[in-house]
Amino acid sequence: SPQALAALTGDEPPQPAEGAQLKVNMLLKRLPRLRDTSVDPREAFAGTFHIAEGYRQLAAAHAQAAAGELPAAPPSEIYCHSLTDPTILGPDLVERGYQTLTLFGLHTPARLFAGDNDAVRDDLLKSTVAQLDAHLAEPLADCLATDAEGRPCIEAKTPLDLERDLRLPGGNIFHRALSWPYAQEGTGRWGVETRHANVLLCGAGAVRGGGVSGVPGHNAAMAVLEGRLGHDG
Repeated sequence: SPQALAALTGDEPPQPAEGAQLKVNMLLKRLPRLRDTSVDPREAFAGTFHIAEGYRQLAAAHAQAAAGELPAAPPSEIYCHSLTDPTILGPDLVERGYQTLTLFGLHTPARLFAGDNDAVRDDLLKSTVAQLDAHLAEPLADCLATDAEGRPCIEAKTPLDLERDLRLPGGNIFHRALSWPYAQEGTGRWGVETRHANVLLCGAGAVRGGGVSGVPGHNAAMAVLEGRLGHDG
């Protein structure tokens, strides 16, 4: 992150941008059946499964979060990575039909968890799962795998958790506030340059690219190659 880079180089760190997402990881014994029985769950979850993300729903959730309240109908997006790449699970789990689900919740700024992170996280997780259950023919809880001690295999991470566990500044997965990448003065050709000629920023906080796109790493590699070609030439 730009903050971690500043700590390494002795520069003044930028102010962290507030994270505003809930991250939920799940291991399922099987994909849940949908209320719409004409849709195969493997097809429904193969892309991005959007929940409570209509325009009015997103606007209402944003307004509630801005007012210091948890969204009554938390919007989220779900991904089933194991459908695309079964090798992320062990062969035994794949043979038994296990799947992973990753939920990305929106409009949950870090400040909402400042009072009691654990209690607010639990409340938000319940209401988020309830939004998903509304589209299922069976409760998600019935599909969750359990660990060796019989606990359901589901974990939720708030922005405060991500800052503590992964050192994400402000719990922001993008490392900084999003902005238009080509309209910033002082930005180098590739958007990964720093004031140190031999140091490039390859993380999501680079000016061009971010998230899990891999663009900053590509741009840093291009900057290195361009510099070498220019030197050799």
